[in-house]
Amino acid sequence: MTNAIVLIEAERDALSTLGGELADIEGVAEAYSVTGEWDFVAIVRVPDHEQLADVVTSDIGGLAGVVRTQTMVAFAAFSRHDLEALFAVGE
Repeated sequence: MTNAIVLIEAERDALSTLGGELADIEGVAEAYSVTGEWDFVAIVRVPDHEQLADVVTSDIGGLAGVVRTQTMVAFAAFSRHDLEALFAVGE
């Protein structure tokens, strides 16, 4: 499984609709509107890097109103459950 975080800058006119469009893309697990330099963050989970390339360049990048993206591929995923298990050693 390949996990990635995609930061998305959008045109002002697309801000009201782009979140729903992002969430509808296969492979986008979650989409958030955010404050700061970027307008949206998409969490992408796909089986392999080839599919990640398609989701980011074709599906996300092809949406009307997307100005630019920055993608960060995750090396490892950590959850609260993982961290609690790590610190529970010897209990």
